[in-house]
Amino acid sequence: MHSSHYLIVGASHAGLAALAAIRMADADRELTMVAKDDTLPYSPTVLPYVVSGYSDPGRVFLRDDQYFKRERASYLRGRSVTHIDTDAHVAQLSDGTEIGYKKLLLATGARPAVPAIPGLGSVTVHVLRTLDDALRLRASLPSVQRAVVLGAGLVGIHAAENLRKGGVNVTLIEIEPQVLPGYFDAEAAAIIAQAFVDAGVDVRLGAEAVGVTPEGGGFTVQLADGKSLAGDLLVVGTGVTPIMDYLRDSPVATDRGILVDDTMRTNVSDVWAAGDVAQARGFYSCEPILNGILPYAVEQGRIAGMAMAEDPALETYRGGVPLNTCSFWGQHAISVGTNAAPEGAEVVTRTDPARGQYLKIILRDHRLQGIFGVNELFDAGVMWELILRRIDLGPVRESFLERPNVTARALMSSTWR
Repeated sequence: MHSSHYLIVGASHAGLAALAAIRMADADRELTMVAKDDTLPYSPTVLPYVVSGYSDPGRVFLRDDQYFKRERASYLRGRSVTHIDTDAHVAQLSDGTEIGYKKLLLATGARPAVPAIPGLGSVTVHVLRTLDDALRLRASLPSVQRAVVLGAGLVGIHAAENLRKGGVNVTLIEIEPQVLPGYFDAEAAAIIAQAFVDAGVDVRLGAEAVGVTPEGGGFTVQLADGKSLAGDLLVVGTGVTPIMDYLRDSPVATDRGILVDDTMRTNVSDVWAAGDVAQARGFYSCEPILNGILPYAVEQGRIAGMAMAEDPALETYRGGVPLNTCSFWGQHAISVGTNAAPEGAEVVTRTDPARGQYLKIILRDHRLQGIFGVNELFDAGVMWELILRRIDLGPVRESFLERPNVTARALMSSTWR
């Protein structure tokens, strides 16, 4: 049986950040990374552009083979972990081999959550989570005329946009009364939805798919209001769920994800978790939350790697603050922080419907709680830091409300350490 001092399961942003952090503190001990994809590492954020043809699938990788050689890391591709024996410190892989470890990071990510709609399993369903998913979807486009996309979250709207740009007639179905319900309020979402309508997408909000029936070479989707939609390509983008199957009968504590402390350590010694699979402390309530966004995958991976390598420079996790950016039809939308105004908060909004612009700022005790913009330019990372550092905006309140990006950058340039 092969053994490795460090074993990282998962090769996307969290795993790669952990590898880099470990090597900053420990250049010598053996390190192994296991990737379920039979490719080099890539970011899921590039997948819609692979579908559209904008990105060459052969040029989307985050690291090359030489990187792993330089970092003295073994990269095992095309394998997943099926079982963890935390007492014996052994991980079993999908090819039947076993790897012993001293310290283990679980960065296994998430898989698409396919809804339990009657008949859905009787037709071909496309999801968009892996490079293979993107390539299958891209290969199907030449024969597609009518597509139905279930879910108007980030995956759903990206899929709808790229399909429409490919000349496909697209219907976008969302059970909530707005697009991007997890990121924006109804007013901002209406501006985003209108851009899709203007581009020729049939947007159905507050619509529930209750059945799918094969029909000829395609399918029919039945809606709760009695209407039906015919199509020949079905894309499901209704969320994701953390991959934790390998923890069955394991002492590692889980809830909706793997529960971790502020160093990304689980309740089991020598086991950490980071990224989409980790359920870490939230910033606003301190309750453990899933926060599956790229910046936190990187931050959590870095913290886990530093903790695993016992780096004395380790700084603990500050808590999860939602952050998302979205480009659509040449426009953009950004959400940072909580959209639910806490008690006593000040909410300032500015809207220019003619230009499709919207800005919402939430302050409490002169500290930023959330900022949301459609076609409003501001630096999401700087706003994120303002929230996490609880910067007092009282002295610059008026200028921040008038010009948030300029004011925030000036403020952070004088306080960033």
